[in-house]
Amino acid sequence: MTVTDTQLDSLRILLANEAQDRLDRVAAIVRDAGHEVIARAIHIGRAAEAAAETDPDVAIVAPGPSDEHALELIARLVEDASCPVVVFLEHEDPALLRDAARLGVFGHVTDGDADDLQASLEIALRRYAELRDLTGAFQRRAIVERAKGVLMERHEVDEQEAFDLIRSRARSRHERVVDVARAVLDGHPLLPRG
Repeated sequence: MTVTDTQLDSLRILLANEAQDRLDRVAAIVRDAGHEVIARAIHIGRAAEAAAETDPDVAIVAPGPSDEHALELIARLVEDASCPVVVFLEHEDPALLRDAARLGVFGHVTDGDADDLQASLEIALRRYAELRDLTGAFQRRAIVERAKGVLMERHEVDEQEAFDLIRSRARSRHERVVDVARAVLDGHPLLPRG
C-alpha cells in the first residue's frame, strides 16, 4: 500500500481528548490543514467505538490535563484502530512521548500551524503504510510456509519439492503463489504429485 500525495490532501481524522476545549483548538488546526474531523471522543471507550464506526485515516490524541488519560486513549486506539495514531501536544513533553512511543504511536506534533501538522501526518501515514506492507509480506510468507508443510506431509516430499508444487500450480493457472497456498490450506484438492 503506497500512500500518494492525493491521499494526503484531505484526510478523515478522529480526534480524542478528555477536554472539549482542547478538541476544539486541535479541530481548528486540522481543518486549516484541509482535513475533515469525522469524530471527536472524550471517553476512552467512545474513542475505540468511534474508530470502529468511522474508519478514520488517522487518529489524533491531543493530551489535556491528564497524561494517564491520554496514554489510555493512545493504548486503546493503537490496539483497536486500523489507522496510525498521532499525538498532538500543547508543549514538548519528552516523558509522555516516550510512553506514547512504547504504546505504538506513529508520530507527534507540538501545537503549531497546519503545515507542521501536515508534515507529521504525512510521516505517520507513510510509516504506517510501510508497516502494513511488511506485515502483509510476513502473513503471505506464513501462509506459503504452512501450505508447504501440508504438502510435505501429504505427498512425502521435501520443502523445496513442496514449494515447487505450489509454484508450478500458480504458474500454470496464472495465479499468485500465495493464492495457491491459501487454496491448499482451505482444503481444496491438494496439488497432485508430478
